[in-house]
Amino acid sequence: MSQTLHTARVVEVTEKDLPLHCPLPAETVWNAHPRVFLPVEQTGEARCPYCGTLYRLKGGPVVGHHH
Repeated sequence: MSQTLHTARVVEVTEKDLPLHCPLPAETVWNAHPRVFLPVEQTGEARCPYCGTLYRLKGGPVVGHHH
């Protein structure tokens, strides 16, 4: 019997990745779930509600970031 385990990943991103969305454009599973934008700027990290990937902003929260 084959079973696939989905383990949450941790991905470090930079300010040039903002606005952040999951899945990222470079992902090979780009169509695994709908694109969702993640507010990583405020706290320095955000978790995707679909796949559980945790994104961490290199350098922490962005001060004075405007949309």
